[in-house]
Amino acid sequence: MTATSSLLFLLQELTSALMHVKLHLFVQIFTLVFFPTAIWVFLQLLSITPINEWLLKGLQTVGCMPPPVSSAVILTKAVGGNEAAAIFNSAFGSFLGIVITPLLLLLFLGSSSSVPFTSIFSQLFMTVVVPLIIGQIVRRYIKDWLERKKPPFGAISSCVLLMIIYTTFCDTFANPNIDLDKFSLIIIVFIIFSVQMSFMFLTFLFSTRNNSTFTPADTVAIVFCSTHKSLTLGIPMLKIVFAGYEHLSLISVPLLIYHPAQILLGSLLVPTIKSWMVSRQKALKLTRQPKAPVKV
Repeated sequence: MTATSSLLFLLQELTSALMHVKLHLFVQIFTLVFFPTAIWVFLQLLSITPINEWLLKGLQTVGCMPPPVSSAVILTKAVGGNEAAAIFNSAFGSFLGIVITPLLLLLFLGSSSSVPFTSIFSQLFMTVVVPLIIGQIVRRYIKDWLERKKPPFGAISSCVLLMIIYTTFCDTFANPNIDLDKFSLIIIVFIIFSVQMSFMFLTFLFSTRNNSTFTPADTVAIVFCSTHKSLTLGIPMLKIVFAGYEHLSLISVPLLIYHPAQILLGSLLVPTIKSWMVSRQKALKLTRQPKAPVKV
């Protein structure tokens, strides 16, 4: 298959995925409404424990984050799920997050009337949207060169993401006033893995119930897109929304843990989910085959 035909096929898949409104609504509502609300309710119970309160607030910021553009798509593709739906929901969720996530952060973590909303959204626009628009414009003029040379953008993206994680960790633990006890950190790591597993299982149950219209491939995209959270958008958002905030370093820790944890957990589950999807597709195919007439 040539590069042109592959691109056309992907465009057709994306066009088809665009019409899958029920799937998109499920993913976006779960990610940006149910997820942060469920975390808020859970944190009301944890507030009576000795866990560091700023780490708990950091868990709330994780719940408010939009889906990532990369990890959910990569894992969906690795399983063989609905890649086009994963691409659309990751991209669309990221754009929604530019507006919705700051509002959720200010809603769940508290704010005053003096919060500079105009400044927040203008900085997010300059930090996130403008580079994306410039990239799309430039790509039109260097598209042929990109197809010939095939630069290692995947490796570059991974290196940039690793640098973001590294520098954020440095900023966090370079703060001499950081009050991070080992007990709280270990519990937060356990909670993060538990939340991921629980929400993945929950989305799996909802998307595979008897009256569901989702295909096994749709379920794979739903499970990953609904439960993954973006670090590349999340860290700039936290730094802009809580600029100069005394406990910003501690609030950032759960997101720094959640992102690599979701990749690790997703990678470990790929063989299991793929085996389920293949067997489920075969079972559905057999049930749809017409039965042979019974000879008398």
